[in-house]
Amino acid sequence: MKRLVSILDGNTFMVCDEQGDLEPSLDFPTGMFSFDTRFLSTWLLTLDGERLSTLYVDEEQSYRTRFFLVPDRPAHAQEATVSVLRSRTIGGGLDEEVAVLNHAGRDVEFILRIDMGADFADLFEIKSARRQKGDSTATVGARELRLTYRRDRFLRETVVSTSEPGHIDERGMTFTVRVPAHGEWSTQLHVATVVYGARGEDIRATLPLGGSRTPADIESEHRRLVERAPKLGCDFAPLERAYQRSLKDLTALRYESITLGVRLLAAGLPWFMTLFGRDSMLTGLQVLPFMPDLVPPTLIVLAGLQGARLDDFRDEEPGKILHELRYGETAGFEEQPHSPYYGAADSTALFVILLDEYERWSGDAALVRALEFSVRLALDWIDSYGDLLGNGYVWYETRNPRTGLENQCWKDSWDSISYADGRLPGFPRATCELQGYAYDAKMRGARLARTFYDDPAWADRLERGAAALKERFNRDFWVADGEYYALALDAEGKPVDALSSNMGHLLWSGIVDEARAGKVAEHLLGPRLFSGWGVRTLATDQGRYNPIGYHAGTVWPFDNSIVAWGLWRYGFREEAGRICLAMAEASRYFGGRLPEAFAGYDRGLTDYPVEYPTACSPQAWSAGAPLLMLRVLLGLEPQGEHLIIDPAVPHGMGRIELLDIPGRWGHVDALGRSRSL
Repeated sequence: MKRLVSILDGNTFMVCDEQGDLEPSLDFPTGMFSFDTRFLSTWLLTLDGERLSTLYVDEEQSYRTRFFLVPDRPAHAQEATVSVLRSRTIGGGLDEEVAVLNHAGRDVEFILRIDMGADFADLFEIKSARRQKGDSTATVGARELRLTYRRDRFLRETVVSTSEPGHIDERGMTFTVRVPAHGEWSTQLHVATVVYGARGEDIRATLPLGGSRTPADIESEHRRLVERAPKLGCDFAPLERAYQRSLKDLTALRYESITLGVRLLAAGLPWFMTLFGRDSMLTGLQVLPFMPDLVPPTLIVLAGLQGARLDDFRDEEPGKILHELRYGETAGFEEQPHSPYYGAADSTALFVILLDEYERWSGDAALVRALEFSVRLALDWIDSYGDLLGNGYVWYETRNPRTGLENQCWKDSWDSISYADGRLPGFPRATCELQGYAYDAKMRGARLARTFYDDPAWADRLERGAAALKERFNRDFWVADGEYYALALDAEGKPVDALSSNMGHLLWSGIVDEARAGKVAEHLLGPRLFSGWGVRTLATDQGRYNPIGYHAGTVWPFDNSIVAWGLWRYGFREEAGRICLAMAEASRYFGGRLPEAFAGYDRGLTDYPVEYPTACSPQAWSAGAPLLMLRVLLGLEPQGEHLIIDPAVPHGMGRIELLDIPGRWGHVDALGRSRSL
């Protein structure tokens, strides 16, 4: 596949080729985007009418990159007498310096051209090539090109300005450049993206950060957040590198919400650069020991947007926590139900789980008390709207069959839930991890009710409900002849008997009977599920297994971090360590940045992990995976006002030292060591 280069600041990002160029694509969202709209679809540099070749791309910083280019003509790069440097930063808008360097001993003249275009496509439109329903115009100014898109009150603009004079037309800018011997010519290009509100103002201008930041502002914030995180000392270099990369990526994915006035965490570049209920909360659970300040804004916003009515179009129900929040044209005109959309059956239980876990780490009783009403609504949803068939399980079936999500669990692609022979069940469906999350939410909700809400009767009811759920779950979901838990139940109550990674989530939730946990661990680390790099989403002998199928055999780092946490919870420390070690080793092949997913090929076949073709990178819960795995390796568990530290470091990792772990106890240090390096 063609290698792509990305830079981002929050949910403003740019994805281009190795030359720094943009050309419209229907396969992948290349372009410059902000708040779900593509503000640049074409950004193509030529010198004397020719494309350039890449010598090197500096991608060290998430918000800044530099491209070192030469003309295609010389047979060898060292023979080039001219080179071009494109230095680019992003922060609400885009700044790019284009510098032409003459390495010859005489003056040289060039024609430098940058083709520019903006199709203002909604992120949802990229693959569908939908014809836009608004009008586009291009206006030429003295030193600027203004590209405008209007559909009724939906108004977006891209304004490109230049520091050097040139010929500007409706499709770009042309510069006649004369460069002295061993000299340099450059121009500063600025791309402003404007998101207009109902009163004709740029909505982002009303935000505390004004919608844009300088590179110095971004760098300062990144450094501050990373420096506040615990300090890792580690003999195992891949784990150290993955940790540092994760901290940087998590800071880069923070964005300022247009409507909510807080800093939130975008789920992943390029498709999910917005608030996702499930992703944000699972990431919050992963990062609690490291970046706890990311959690309260997420909980507060999700509580504020909690479902309050029945709305079939948005899959909204009272008490339900949202799935995603979008800002683009299709959401604004209700062609997609994403402003907000509630099509997730797991986000509501995860809300209660995250709030409880956050309090256990932080001691923030005030937030717990402030969100009591939302907790009650969420737990009520589990037993009412969540239980579509009235049999005590959480089911899902979209209320919006035209544009709603079919699968409303974390494996939300169309073919992710299947029987062992590959058949797809009908709806509604009750996947196994939904029941584990519901069980955990009830148990945690009981603690909150008894400790903070002064409602012991409610706590007792929740605990009785959890116990009953655990009993019937272990009866109905257990596949006796295979000794594992089914992926789901179908509408008739029969097991959807595929063998999948979801069992690890069951261990994390605590719903697994102790007597069966050993078999679950054996399956998870067995050759059908464990590739050598991690646990596959689906076992190799299942009908729909595909090592490069999105949820049908790939390895997801986030999934593996939850599986490892579950194994740790049931005392399978060696097995948890094997997963953590494999993930850390895999991260070496991705520059320390674990992608959304990689192929489920056996490690003995490939010798290295193969990235899923269109994986998000960076992705929040993949960035959170190394952090959660550090928690597992060091055995970190809050208990009252203390942090329990019980390390179990795999053979070969050596020393792991984590300093200044924040929590209700202040700051503590943790040290673990394997027997030998």
